[in-house]
Amino acid sequence: MVNTKVNLCGIELDNPVIPASGTFGFGYEFAELYDINCLGTFSFKGTTLEPRFGNPTPRIAECPEGMLNAVGLQNPGVDAVISEELPKLAKCFHKPVMANVSGFSEYEYVTTCERIDAIDSVGWIEVNISCPNVHGGGMSFGTSAEAAGQITRAVRAVTKKPLIIKLSPNVTDIASIAKACEAEGADAVSLINTLMGMRIDLRRKKPIIANKTGGYSGPAIKPVAIRMVYQVYDAVKIPIVGMGGVSTAEDVLEMMLAGATAVEVGAANLVNPFASRDIIADLPRVMEKYGVQNLTDIIGGAH
Repeated sequence: MVNTKVNLCGIELDNPVIPASGTFGFGYEFAELYDINCLGTFSFKGTTLEPRFGNPTPRIAECPEGMLNAVGLQNPGVDAVISEELPKLAKCFHKPVMANVSGFSEYEYVTTCERIDAIDSVGWIEVNISCPNVHGGGMSFGTSAEAAGQITRAVRAVTKKPLIIKLSPNVTDIASIAKACEAEGADAVSLINTLMGMRIDLRRKKPIIANKTGGYSGPAIKPVAIRMVYQVYDAVKIPIVGMGGVSTAEDVLEMMLAGATAVEVGAANLVNPFASRDIIADLPRVMEKYGVQNLTDIIGGAH
């Protein structure tokens, strides 16, 4: 009998599969389709201090082997998440959940994390310093080691929960940014977020997405994600949550061999709402196929 359990920052997961923020809502929507307690956990929709309507439409463009999105962090704001969304989630999900936090200033990150830190059902806080679809914040904090370290230090001062910093792939040296986050108190890093991309409508001769650019996700970005997880594993001692193009149980093993302790599933949930459930169901078969008894044994095994 294979063992799919992993430990992420001191919290045991039944398996390493985590639906990624922005692809799983606040969880209860998917609970209408299947029992989401089969998940390791999930990262809920990116939450900001104030409510956000998001970017103008159209926000989505299909691409070969993936998609572009520029939703723009649409969410009801942290107070509504705490008072309305999380109580609904508590009725159908009985494990610690991962909170995903975004902001446009150090004050917003700090204040939002401070409020989320008080919520018992939240196990980890995933701080997104890498969203490419908003202006005046988000990714700008994740493109330099100094800025990433500054946000990590500020948030670390107000939260006791495990702190995961979500990194941008739109940089030249992701390992140095990961090291800066580790040095300032991050308990883990998650990577990668989406790659900057664009599509142009041939009839209109204009960008398809109203925001002009969007974040590219899906199977096509997996080789980039694997490479970056591999590089960061060599650079830091803290756990890595790997993501980017994961859609099968085989992808989970590949990401873990590169260095991931847990693995987020993003765009695949938008293509098939049962994707994360099906990956988990198939994981024991794939582990047996490749002679893996305990998933923890293969973390970083390709190094």
